[in-house]
Amino acid sequence: MSDFMGLMKQAAQLQTKMQELQNELDAITVEGASGGGLVTVTLTAKHELKGVRIDDSLIKPEEKEILEDLLVAAHADARRKAEEVLQEKMKSLTGGLPLPPGMKLF
Repeated sequence: MSDFMGLMKQAAQLQTKMQELQNELDAITVEGASGGGLVTVTLTAKHELKGVRIDDSLIKPEEKEILEDLLVAAHADARRKAEEVLQEKMKSLTGGLPLPPGMKLF
């Protein structure tokens, strides 16, 4: 019975740590860039879009399609960086053990 109680205590501690991690991920931001820094996108570590910056030199009607492509590329770059942050945080929380496939943090 003491093994079960110890397991329950560990589960409660993990749940508390997961909540703390959730709060921390809200505060962490990453920036993705494309076009040599002409377009930047800011995301939280939870992949929430927080901001977009576009260099004035790109705001030309005839280059609209290029700008749209650069926005997509900057967002992908920021999302990749956010995923890296998330993975590092999870490693520290789980002691290096990977999450089972399909288990989500948010």
